[in-house]
Amino acid sequence: MEPSATLRTERLVLRRWRPEDRAPFAALNADPEVVEHLPRPLTPDESDTLAEVLDAELATLGYGFWAVEVVGGAPFVGFVGIRPVPFDAACTPAVEVGWRLGREHWGHGYASEAARAAVDHGLRLGLAPIVSFTVVDNVRSRAVMERIGMVTDPAEDFDHPNLPPGDRLRRHVLYRFPPRKTATT
Repeated sequence: MEPSATLRTERLVLRRWRPEDRAPFAALNADPEVVEHLPRPLTPDESDTLAEVLDAELATLGYGFWAVEVVGGAPFVGFVGIRPVPFDAACTPAVEVGWRLGREHWGHGYASEAARAAVDHGLRLGLAPIVSFTVVDNVRSRAVMERIGMVTDPAEDFDHPNLPPGDRLRRHVLYRFPPRKTATT
């Protein structure tokens, strides 16, 4: 796949990052509700650095966490995509499907629509397994995982290795696509 791969859905474009994405990205990374299930909000500099890292991955791999825009609407709503899981855990090596959208863009089905396109792209590239994970009480993200056909097995839930024991965010639930084969399937 070409490094500058752009994905399109009926309503969305998943594309490379642009300089004008930085201000709205910094705003969503500073929004306490958006980062409720993350360790902390990002500073504007940290947000800019993350955008640079994500765009560099797209340039190198041809997939990653794309900037998302609404066709004929908002030029930037957040990011959605797939990328190698960046830590060691029982589920790795794997490719993660993930998203982070500005609060004003929640409830429109954008995360599900874009995540499905990203997963389909990953499967076409032969990337598997594709997983997603979040803190146990992140019901919004878990609903997206279920809407796009991912399944969870409580036996695979894990403590995030980058968070210290006792951290309220440490316990994570793992979802898979496609589901893991068992002796009965």
